[in-house]
Amino acid sequence: MVAYVAHMVKRTYSNGQIVVHWDSERCIHTGWCAKGYPEVFDTSRRPWVLVDGADTDQIVNTIETCPSGALSYERLDGGPQEVADVPTTVIPWPNGPYFVRGEFEVRDRHGDVFVDGPRATLCRCGQSKNHPFCDLSHRTTGFRSYPRAISPDRSEAEAPTDIGVRFEEQ
Repeated sequence: MVAYVAHMVKRTYSNGQIVVHWDSERCIHTGWCAKGYPEVFDTSRRPWVLVDGADTDQIVNTIETCPSGALSYERLDGGPQEVADVPTTVIPWPNGPYFVRGEFEVRDRHGDVFVDGPRATLCRCGQSKNHPFCDLSHRTTGFRSYPRAISPDRSEAEAPTDIGVRFEEQ
């Protein structure tokens, strides 16, 4: 049996006004960066991030749409740094990962921090080879989930009777 070994890469791109960090371990390739600012983010080119001559505010706005936090930045021009969302939110994306935004830490069972805010995409299907992060395995495993908020009528809903389980109040 051959073990899965991921080759994770971290890159930094700078133009004197902004430093852009990219962490391949967290990237889930949504392409929101390339759609948001294709002049800077173009995966068909090497290097794929070109910040020279680019508008810093537009780079910042684009990076902040990155759901996984694979892209982050440090402003060197005196502009504001990224501020984590308040309150922290966890959004179970339909048929996909948990989108987490805000101040948070994800720790392993020993208490060591895997990642902290302000953005992450965490595996929800259980099949990722890059836990706790999503690696898009949900697309090939047929994972399906259509999460929704509980409606106000939920408290009056009846338990299903055809599943062979008896529910009792505790």
